[in-house]
Amino acid sequence: MPHAARAFRALADSSIRAVVTGAAGFIGGHLTARLLAEGADVCGLDRRHPASDLVARRNLAEGCGQSRFSFHHVDLLTPGWEPVLNGADVVFHLAAVPGVRPSWGAAFDEYASCNVIATQRVMNAAIHARVPRVVVASSSSVYGRTDGRPSTENAATRPLSPYGVTKLATEALALAHAGRADSPTTVAALRYFTVYGPGQRPDMLIGRVLSAALEGTPLTVYGSGEQRRDFTYIDDVVDATLAAGRSHASGAFNVGAGAATSVSEVLRVAEQLTGRPVPTRPAPAADGDAPGTLADSTLARDVFGWRARVDLQAGMRRHLKWHCSRHATRCASTA
Repeated sequence: MPHAARAFRALADSSIRAVVTGAAGFIGGHLTARLLAEGADVCGLDRRHPASDLVARRNLAEGCGQSRFSFHHVDLLTPGWEPVLNGADVVFHLAAVPGVRPSWGAAFDEYASCNVIATQRVMNAAIHARVPRVVVASSSSVYGRTDGRPSTENAATRPLSPYGVTKLATEALALAHAGRADSPTTVAALRYFTVYGPGQRPDMLIGRVLSAALEGTPLTVYGSGEQRRDFTYIDDVVDATLAAGRSHASGAFNVGAGAATSVSEVLRVAEQLTGRPVPTRPAPAADGDAPGTLADSTLARDVFGWRARVDLQAGMRRHLKWHCSRHATRCASTA
């Protein structure tokens, strides 16, 4: 039986050893919790430590203390962590520096190091350890400006930001390793489309919109507010990531809800859910922001059997409920 097929069988049975880089992040924390809930042994790697980082502690709350979870405080750019991949059935490589707007200028050095060079080191280590499966987090930012129609994986990739350039390089680098004649490792690069939900990074739109409504603090709206995004709920993203881990197919795959919603429409949904207005202040359009994103996730459906199930209204309602569980006084009079 090919090595990749063994990983597929093991992950399908949940009796696996999974490594998650970026485990203390938003997606990484949700993925780690789900893997543990399904019976996997999970090794989490992150340069943030839950003992000293409040966000890391929150994101790993369901993992820390479980016997099947081990945490390694490492920087992927610093040698010495590679042996933790020995015996792994699958590596979910989510570690990266995120964000379009901060990626310009001097910050690009960190983006290039953490997104590209770190991926090279992860792939070298995975192949050396003969890990059969690696799932790499990519981004819809690789597409850049589109014509408004759903993006398929064979569409042109013309990133508009340094961040998008590093994510395109990340997936291309991982897939190049998988394509080597002697490689025991297959790779799926998942192009996530605007992920949101409980635990979301504070700089992301939907969390900022809900906070603005609940706190009455103005939300900065860049550009016209008519930019459209394919917002994808975190549970759907985790489902897709696990499904990719169970497969042995190599390539790039879109992970999106398949519905484009404008910033203005998101504000209206937030106002309906909270019963409060969202105060705004205008700002010029930011360099690197695509006017619209929309995923054609047919390939992920056909190959992984995955499709998004949570629409924006339901997802924002869940996000709001989580927010209110943490800030009860702010939410006392919400609708």
